Amino acid sequence: MLEIIYRDEHFLAINKPHGLLVHRSRIAKDATEFALQMLRDQIEQTVYPVHRLDRKTGGVLLFALDEVTHKKTQELFAHNLVRKRYLAIVRGYTEDAVEIDYPLRKENGKLQEAYTEFSTVSRAELDIPFGRYLTARYSLLNVQPKTGRMHQIRKHLSHIRHPIIGDRPHGCNKQNRFFKERWQMDTMLLHAYQLEFTHPIKNNAVLIRAGLQSEFQRMMDLMHWQSSFDK
Repeated sequence: MLEIIYRDEHFLAINKPHGLLVHRSRIAKDATEFALQMLRDQIEQTVYPVHRLDRKTGGVLLFALDEVTHKKTQELFAHNLVRKRYLAIVRGYTEDAVEIDYPLRKENGKLQEAYTEFSTVSRAELDIPFGRYLTARYSLLNVQPKTGRMHQIRKHLSHIRHPIIGDRPHGCNKQNRFFKERWQMDTMLLHAYQLEFTHPIKNNAVLIRAGLQSEFQRMMDLMHWQSSFDK
């Protein structure tokens, strides 16, 4: 059963598990469960996804409960009027704050503007040799994408050489293998923890947060980090 974290007469939001597709896709023929169908069956009502999360990303996933709300909310996303925040665990020590302005190429080859900001919440150094290094270093980031390109956060963090742990194909294969072999962890450590927007029907402020899921929390504990979303 999916975890419902917000509901009113127009919207419903879930805390999407890592690894669950939003809806059927021809590029993921191995999948047999989808958030859209699972939620529809769970509440016995038609739902309309208004945005996307990668299959590997967990966290806030918003659905409209009627077509009018669906259309109006898609317009909010299209005009970047929805404020999104993510937590990511990445390789290495990141700077305190970074702005990434780096265009990304679509499947048809066309370049699109893409802009991401992040701040470093915490850093950790594990007393475990990795490769030619005597220790392994990681950072916890609070990430705010300002545009909504496909795999934008993943590609931008890879571009600055701080890939997300567990990310394939944009991450570091050596780090991914290290986490899988040492801690049996192969989840991508990217969590959509917050959506904030003005309700398109009632015009009030809406703030939705999703708690960390078990594997992300286990890695937070490994790094001795607190689960604070407020930084």
